[in-house]
Amino acid sequence: MTILDSPVLSRIRRNHGLEHATINILSQRFPSRRLAGYSFPGGFFILGDIPTADLREAVIQALVRMNNGERTLALHDHCGTNYVASGFVAGLLAWLGMAGAKSKRDKVERLPLVIALATFGFIASQPLGPVLQQRVTTSGDPQGMSIVDVYPIKFGEFSLHRVATQG
Repeated sequence: MTILDSPVLSRIRRNHGLEHATINILSQRFPSRRLAGYSFPGGFFILGDIPTADLREAVIQALVRMNNGERTLALHDHCGTNYVASGFVAGLLAWLGMAGAKSKRDKVERLPLVIALATFGFIASQPLGPVLQQRVTTSGDPQGMSIVDVYPIKFGEFSLHRVATQG
């Protein structure tokens, strides 16, 4: 057993996977809609202008498909994990490029190197995010998770839904 199998992290990872699967399904139905999500142990939020009935249907379909073995639905190209991984590698290389620079002049002279290193780091790290998603931040195996309900929340023009899960 690893720390990722602890009850709280396991629930977050499974909810994160179901969140991605739901967004993947909704993105096929509503290709021009901007959607985002945020997962926590008790479920996840979906941010975006989506009718509650369509979201409920997508969550149910996502859970059924994941339970039937479609584990890759838990991965999403625009997951924050991808951005964090690329940003970390690019930032680390930029920091290394500035290591030892004392004066402003040294820093300015190194700027082209730092930009090149950060760009290289960003490009080279692209495969890292999906690997981290698959192995660390999401789970494509719902492990008996069930959907409690989908709750719409409105703040004027701002629309989001809370998807409550258990198990």
